[in-house]
Amino acid sequence: MTDRDLEGWTIAFDLDGTLVDSAPDLIGTLNRLLVEEGLPPVEMDSASTLIGSGARALLVHGFEAAGAPVERAQSDELFERFLVDYAAHIADGSRPFDGVVETLERLAARGAILVVATNKRSDLSELLLQKLDLARHFAAIVGPDRVSARKPSGAHLKEAVATAGGDPERAIMVGDAAPDAGAAKDAGMPCILVTFGFTPVPVETLGADVLIDDFEDVEEAVDGLLSDFYVSKALKF
Repeated sequence: MTDRDLEGWTIAFDLDGTLVDSAPDLIGTLNRLLVEEGLPPVEMDSASTLIGSGARALLVHGFEAAGAPVERAQSDELFERFLVDYAAHIADGSRPFDGVVETLERLAARGAILVVATNKRSDLSELLLQKLDLARHFAAIVGPDRVSARKPSGAHLKEAVATAGGDPERAIMVGDAAPDAGAAKDAGMPCILVTFGFTPVPVETLGADVLIDDFEDVEEAVDGLLSDFYVSKALKF
């Protein structure tokens, strides 16, 4: 029988670049829109680090790369077309990173509450996770439209954890980029960052408590952080 030693703890996960490699479909949508606008498509590597910054940043990048006026990229009409196209192709090529399913199952078996805290709109997040059969692992999927402030505000994490039925004082953030690290620091939560995600700046500079190269290392990182937590707590008495 699995020891339910993580009961009372919540683990909050970022989505894009942490749980799921969503670059193929986000950049696929970007390139279809660029072609429709008479512009050349962008290379995957040139745009993938911008994924955590949202659709508007991707559109601006595409227009800048083509030497086209960015005012068009910033239009609400083009943004809405991006969302419609992306929703239609949201899981064509996107896949969970290696080890995600197995790790989520082990953490849940040990009693942890799992929640997604993402800057991706909630309905799109739910659609992607449902299509990849990942939604069943999470007590809540919380995008910026369901909280009072988006990451890097700590309010996003605290409210996401509370929505899932957890205690923000006993929660850990797992992400891949500056908004995740910033939100964790603002919320007073330990932070694990993966090195394989989408970040325009070196992940080593973001101040994570733990860096991991493989998703399957999340469980060991959580155990290390909890050991530090309980040792620190014991030393106070």
